[in-house]
Amino acid sequence: MSVLAWGIIPLVAGLFAAVWVSWSARTRTTGDGASLAGHQRFREAMERSSGPKQ
Repeated sequence: MSVLAWGIIPLVAGLFAAVWVSWSARTRTTGDGASLAGHQRFREAMERSSGPKQ
């Protein structure tokens, strides 16, 4: 039985490592589109003057 355990432990560790690598290498979306659009609106609002230019 202990020989079986010594064989299963590396197998389980290898499967866990494979799952971990596939999970950590996944493509992540950051949602930059909305953030960049908001920044552009902010810049446009800051460029507009609320008073006379000096």
